[in-house]
Amino acid sequence: MTNHIDRSPDDRLSLPGVTLVAVSSIAVDSTLRAMRRSMRECQFGKALFLSDQRPAIEPGEPIEWHPIPAITSRDAYSGFMLGELHQYIGTRHALCVQWDGYVLQASGWNAAFLDYDYIGAPWPHFDDAMTVGNGGFSLRSQRLLTATANLPRQRGEAEDVTICRTHRRNLEANFGLRFAPLHLARQFSFERYRPTGEEFGFHGCFNLAELVDHNELKSIFGSLENQVLALSELKELWRWALRRFHWPMAMLLLRRIRARRGGRA
Repeated sequence: MTNHIDRSPDDRLSLPGVTLVAVSSIAVDSTLRAMRRSMRECQFGKALFLSDQRPAIEPGEPIEWHPIPAITSRDAYSGFMLGELHQYIGTRHALCVQWDGYVLQASGWNAAFLDYDYIGAPWPHFDDAMTVGNGGFSLRSQRLLTATANLPRQRGEAEDVTICRTHRRNLEANFGLRFAPLHLARQFSFERYRPTGEEFGFHGCFNLAELVDHNELKSIFGSLENQVLALSELKELWRWALRRFHWPMAMLLLRRIRARRGGRA
């Protein structure tokens, strides 16, 4: 079957039933950049930035800022995504993006994505039937957002794990929600799998490092607050920079690593 793609008047992919949404109190400039990159490829029904900080939205730019309480931890982010996000979404689906995960190419879109209530990049470190999950770049239905609002959750558990593993069976059996199959999730986005080059989007700072030029990459990471990246992510990126002889980036990351380790090398 041919995958029909609706186009807006300016030739972007038209997704009137999807709200582009980002939730963040950190990396605000880089998150806004991710939204703009997504909007280069797609025309969404609405674009929302939910943050306690006002982003630098240009006059006339079709992005709405809605103030929310500060997101002070990863656990607080998970709590908001599970319990509060549904109140802001008026379309049938929401495309959730982060500073390091956004739309790459409209040509990767498949109309079948909208047949499901949740789709995100697969997790290769699980070997069961619940591997579709990454929430950093994910498409979620309004039905799913409403259903997750009252889910019991374990403190410290990431919201995508809560949805896609801890409560997936419950959401399928008792709410009739559908999670995309593995092959479709791989077409939708990549995170820890090697990309084919045809995916709709991606997630992960280590993938972002491969997708932008050195100067832009240094600018992005130089603007991030220290708490944005985990120490393991900083080390992974530092090794990436060394392998590519990207010395300015390597030095920037090394300074971040030392700061996180109390000044120790």
